Amino acid sequence: MGKKIKLGVLGGGKNSLIGVLHRVASTMNDSYEVVGGVFNSKWDDNLSFSENIGLPPNRVYKDIDALISAELKLPEAERMQAVSILTPNYLHYEMTKKLLENGFHVICEKPFTTTYQEAKTLYDTLKKSKKALGITYTYTGYPMVRQMREMILKGAIGKIQKVDAQYYQGWINSIIHDPEKRTSTWRLNPEKSGISCCIGDIGTHAFNMIEYVSGLKIESILADLNHLYPDNKMDIDGTVLLRCTNNTKGVLRASQIATGEENNLSVKIYGDKAGIKWEQENPNYLYFMEEGKPLQVLKPGHQYNSELSLAGTKLPPGHPEGIFDAMGNIYHGMAKAINNQPYNSGEFPNIMDGLRGMDFIEKAVESHQKGNIWINIEN
Repeated sequence: MGKKIKLGVLGGGKNSLIGVLHRVASTMNDSYEVVGGVFNSKWDDNLSFSENIGLPPNRVYKDIDALISAELKLPEAERMQAVSILTPNYLHYEMTKKLLENGFHVICEKPFTTTYQEAKTLYDTLKKSKKALGITYTYTGYPMVRQMREMILKGAIGKIQKVDAQYYQGWINSIIHDPEKRTSTWRLNPEKSGISCCIGDIGTHAFNMIEYVSGLKIESILADLNHLYPDNKMDIDGTVLLRCTNNTKGVLRASQIATGEENNLSVKIYGDKAGIKWEQENPNYLYFMEEGKPLQVLKPGHQYNSELSLAGTKLPPGHPEGIFDAMGNIYHGMAKAINNQPYNSGEFPNIMDGLRGMDFIEKAVESHQKGNIWINIEN
């Protein structure tokens, strides 16, 4: 692939799980080198963290404006080419806009912005910038999710007649039942998280997964959300009925109060010839179910898998690949786009995935607030 892409990072510093995930993932295919960034809002933490990961202090900045100003003064061969945004949701829009307008490629955590209108503005900004933008819907990077997509695309399950996605977690139980905690966490603060917690945080993953693997578009939704306490403005649980293209129907369920659940994302697509399903907590197994035939379990690394799946597989069969590998595959796809190389459209989620995800979040909240009515998704 040639020279490594010089990557900057915003956020993801001290005590950040997502920061480690992105930094490791970016190095997996020898496509990037992290050269600097803004890792923490507190300057001392910013400096000490960058020193811990071996970065020179002159490439560590106090904020995004300082980063852009200093990097643009460097010779083109030395400056950052792409920047990853790992900050809380409310910072995504401004950061993405500034970076694109100043000639940087962008890799952004989801949800893309805090409003659909912001996402539409960034769509126009991206077109003018002629840069690459990827959104880290991480689970699209798993080899067997990509295999699922390719099998459905090639007609393995026939005409789709039912879609079903679930994303259950229980982590917010320790917060939601304590009045002080539920008013102090940014996830439950609309000013920092946007209008939705559960649907915005994990429901949008399930929405994206359905469209990614099935090839269908979700056209309209009816949502019933759960806030649990009157003083909690943000949903922490919800069920959404779906109407998709080709008159296909389905359901999306998301919860952060599913007691005992860890990261239980699953997606199931049923056709008139067969069904196929995948579970994030057992990511190396893809279940293919044909009427009247034994259950087939497909695994990564075997030659019976698609080119897209095999391209995202780093180890021989029988060696588990996980979320770091999935994120690494997304970074690898983005590297191809940044370097103007050919790539499969399934290699990384793009601006349209971010745009549709934000529309879904707002329409789910609107549907619930208007008494659980059907509302159309745009685009």
